Parts: sequence; structure tokens; C-alpha cells
Amino acid sequence: MLIDALIALQFFVVMFVALHDWVPLGTLNDVRAVQAADSSSRLITVTVISTLPFAFGFIASAYYARTNIHGWLLWYLWISYGAAAYGMLRAWWAPYLVLEDRARAKRYQAMFGRTHAFLPLRNGIRPNTLHAMLHTVIVAILILLGVLTFSANNSGMG
Repeated sequence: MLIDALIALQFFVVMFVALHDWVPLGTLNDVRAVQAADSSSRLITVTVISTLPFAFGFIASAYYARTNIHGWLLWYLWISYGAAAYGMLRAWWAPYLVLEDRARAKRYQAMFGRTHAFLPLRNGIRPNTLHAMLHTVIVAILILLGVLTFSANNSGMG
């Protein structure tokens, strides 16, 4: 069941990273604003580079899930989702909670200002609901990885 949850959450991350700048999701995103802020070639490049590591981890997890989650795969997932957590902290939560970044706030307001958000504005930034969902999923993945790593170490796996 843990493996199934891990795979489902990874699928969400892959779909989010690949599609959130391209597919309109009502008030959860503002594709036109994002595409106005960056050129199409930059968005394509960022989308591909950002999606590939998570897609690889998802595919490898789905492939090996029924036999044995190998130690290298756990390491890969820890590194990729650890980097994602660092990125979300640096890009969203540090500027929101602690460090005022006027340039980032202006950019985020242009890109995400018309999207649904439930948190109050702080330091000129208001994390939108879609990104908050992604961040929650990343934390959940890290928790699952912790459980899997601990149980793998105690059972001789990995």
C-alpha cells in the first residue's frame, strides 16, 4: 500500500510539473499570465528539464514496485524530492514567511495573482492553492520515503 501511494503521488508530481504551465485548470492556474511572463522556448525548456527527473523516478518506481524497491532508486528519489523540497522552500516559503524579495513578489503577482489562494498575502507573496497542493504532495512523498527507507533498512532491503 505504501508503494502504491508513493507511485500515485509521484504521478501527481509528474503531471503537475509537465502540465501546470500549459493546461488551464480554472482558477487554480493562469496559463496566459505564466506564458506572458516567459517565452515559449524558455517554458518548454524549463518544463522538459523539470519533468524528466520526476518522470524517470516515477517510471522506475512503477517498474520495480512489484519486485523490490532497489537502494539506488530510494537514493534517487531522496535526492530528487529533497531537491524539490529545497526548491519549494527557497522559491515560495522562505520569501513568503521570512525573506522579503520584491522582484520575486512582483513576478509571482503577475503570474499567480489571479489564481485561487487560501493563505494571506505576506511579503508581497501569496502561495496559490495549486502550488500548496504540490508542496503538500512533496512532503508526503518525503514522509513515505522515510517510512520505506526505515523499513528497508530493518528488513535487509536496499
